[in-house]
Amino acid sequence: MAAKSSGQLPVAKAINESLRASLEADPKVLVMGEDVGKLGGVFRVTDGLQKDFGEDRVIDTPLAESGIVGTAIGLALRGYRPVVEIQFDGFVFPAYDQIVTQLAKMHARALGKVKMPVVIRIPYGGGIGAVEHHSESPEALFAHVAGLKCVSPSNANDAYWMMRQAIESDDPVIFFEPKRRYWDKGVVDTSAIPAPLHEAHVARPGTDLTLAAYGPMVKTCLEAAAAAEEEGRSLEVVDLRSMSPIDFDTVQRSVEKTGRLVVVHEAPVFYGSGAEIAARITERCFYHLESPVLRVGGFHAPYPPARLEEEYLPGLDRVLDAVDRSLAY
Repeated sequence: MAAKSSGQLPVAKAINESLRASLEADPKVLVMGEDVGKLGGVFRVTDGLQKDFGEDRVIDTPLAESGIVGTAIGLALRGYRPVVEIQFDGFVFPAYDQIVTQLAKMHARALGKVKMPVVIRIPYGGGIGAVEHHSESPEALFAHVAGLKCVSPSNANDAYWMMRQAIESDDPVIFFEPKRRYWDKGVVDTSAIPAPLHEAHVARPGTDLTLAAYGPMVKTCLEAAAAAEEEGRSLEVVDLRSMSPIDFDTVQRSVEKTGRLVVVHEAPVFYGSGAEIAARITERCFYHLESPVLRVGGFHAPYPPARLEEEYLPGLDRVLDAVDRSLAY
C-alpha cells in the first residue's frame, strides 16, 4: 500500500512508494532497468516492487542502456508507460543516442499523433564518495534537447508527487534523483493536491537576495540562508524543481522583490543551467537588478576522485561568498 498521509519518509522510500502507487493505479506502468527487480536497485529504490508486482512489470534488464531505452520507446509506442532506471548518471551516455534522436523527436516526427510517456530515472550528483562516472551532473545536456522534460526533486514530498506526475505525463521526462539526498527524511502527504510538475516553489522567503537551485543544492542554499540570517541578511530560496521547462515567472517575482540573484547547481558553471537562468532573468528584470546575476557550481573539469570531491562541489562557503559579492555591489 502507498504511504500514509503526512508520514515521514526518506527520499528513496518516497520514490519507491510513488512507483508502487503508479503500478497499482495503471496496469500499463512498467519499471525496468539493471538490477531493479530481485536486488531492488543499487540504491534499493525499487526494493520489493518485483516481489509484489511480478517479473512482467518490474523487469531486470541486460546491462545495455541503449537497449533498455530503445525497448522502452517500443513499449511506449504500444501504449505502455515504462519507467527506466539508469543506475548512475555517468551510465546514461550509451543511451544518449536513443534519448536524443528517438525519444525526444518521436512526438514531433509523428505530427503529434504519437505520445512518448517514458520516464528515465537518473540518480545524479556527487557527495557519496563514489568512483569515476558515478557522481556527474549531466542535466544541461538533456535540458538543451527540445522534446524532453527534465525535473529534479529536493525533498521527499516532491519526490513522491513529481514521480507520480512524470509517469502520468504523455511526454518523456528525465527524472534526476539527487543521490546524496536519498536518505534525507521529510513529510510526505499522499492525500495532497500536488502543484504543477514544472512549477518552482519558494522554499524560504527573504528580502535581500534570491538563491535559486534545484535537486541536491536546495538543502545547501537553505543552510546558507540560515547562516546568513545570523548576520542579519534575509535570503529567499527558490526551489526550481524543473530544469526544462523552467518556471521563470516565479524566479522573476522573487528577483523583483530582492533585486539580486545567485543561481546554484552542482554541474559545472560553464554552459550550465545557471547560464540560461542568468540570461533570462537579466532580460526580464534588468531595471530591478541591483547587481549582476552570479552563478555557483562545479568547475569546468572532469569530476575528481572521491577524496577531492568536497573541493569540487559547491558548498556553504562558496554560496555565501557569492552572496557577499552580490551584496557588495
